[in-house]
Amino acid sequence: MSPLTTFLLLAYVATLIILSRSRGRSQAVEFLLAGRRLTLPAFVATLVTTWYGGILGVGEYAWRYGISTWLVFGVPYYLAALGFALLLARKLRNTNAISIPELLEKTYGRFAALTGSFGVLALALPVAYVLMLASLLQFLTGLPLPILVALSAVFSAVYVALSGFRAVVRTDVLQFVLMYGGFAILLPVALHRVGGFSGLWAALPESHIAWDGGLGWQAIVVWYLIALQTMVEPTFYQRVFAARSPRVAQTGVIISVALWAVFDFMTTFSGLAARALLPNLEQPLHAFPLLAEMVLPAPLVSLFLLALVATVMSTLDSYMFLAAATIGHDLNLGEGDAQNERRRTRIGLVFTALMAAGGALLFDSAVQVWHHVGSVVTSALLLPVLAIHFPKRWRPSERAAVAAMISAAAISIAWILAATHDGYPLGIEPMFPALTVSASICLGDIWIRRYR
Repeated sequence: MSPLTTFLLLAYVATLIILSRSRGRSQAVEFLLAGRRLTLPAFVATLVTTWYGGILGVGEYAWRYGISTWLVFGVPYYLAALGFALLLARKLRNTNAISIPELLEKTYGRFAALTGSFGVLALALPVAYVLMLASLLQFLTGLPLPILVALSAVFSAVYVALSGFRAVVRTDVLQFVLMYGGFAILLPVALHRVGGFSGLWAALPESHIAWDGGLGWQAIVVWYLIALQTMVEPTFYQRVFAARSPRVAQTGVIISVALWAVFDFMTTFSGLAARALLPNLEQPLHAFPLLAEMVLPAPLVSLFLLALVATVMSTLDSYMFLAAATIGHDLNLGEGDAQNERRRTRIGLVFTALMAAGGALLFDSAVQVWHHVGSVVTSALLLPVLAIHFPKRWRPSERAAVAAMISAAAISIAWILAATHDGYPLGIEPMFPALTVSASICLGDIWIRRYR
């Protein structure tokens, strides 16, 4: 690390701590949802940044599979987010709930809420983001990965504990500026080095300009199913519940989609430039920082590396707090005073940091973590959570909702464990059989109750 990079990182850490300190109000909703007072700019900044902690994984995927990155990590999520904004955002804000498990309890009962809480916790554990931050810090410092995994998990938990969700929102505003600024610096210089868009296109392998990246249609389509995670994405729900009004919630998601499209353009083409200029990378997870070192002068390299750290941290802290709130609030559903909520959530931060660090040491690919966790949890939660918004006669019973969640999760896990070097059983992605079973249980229950 250069002295400038060291200085910028230390200044960034100090700024995060300063922004996170806040006396706030005493109500529990203040600590968990910043008092439900998010304005449109704050809502957009925290939602946009939360969706991009996987920045190194995006660079890895773009380097390996080319333009299909946009069809995998961009388009399906735009469609799902727009559906969320138009169909759910206003309704959810009007419920005045705090979390997905609260909605499940009101609709199906406590056992369904507790079952859903474990699904939300699995989805929220920031394993991939601890891994990415540690990997980035290892690139910068050369320190052993286990030490950096522990440091990444502990620091994000500490500063979020200062003022809860308010700390997340305040730091996300800073991180929003840094993440866009970093790629606004890198992309034009990288494109110039490779000869513009025409030179970039000519330098890429054929597979990288194919719509599927050479992976086949099923590998692309499954991400459109995984993108349905957006409909049950707990960070979306958390921010909608925290919005100042239903209008802020809906408008904020729509604006965020437009900003995501801009950022995806910058990151995808930066990844393609890395593939063209650095075709023999041993660790594609480091495509972005290595590209920056190659094409930028030293001071701008330091700024870009800081932008990468901020991009990962913006998601790591959001999921760290969400998982802790799930442990402290949802697994302790019921009324409690503000001090108990804070104490339970801070205890949840300790457990979250430990679980995230342990998980990060088990995996070596962020994309693999997204795929596996997304497949299991989305297939489990999707139909029961969406059914909350249906008329009562078109909703499954509590028993059926719980059975659907557990069965879908079990089938997804079994399908993943049964995978061999040649792929999944029958060549089918785990979400397909899991969602089929979930739908069969829910629809069968509805049919029996209506026509028996």
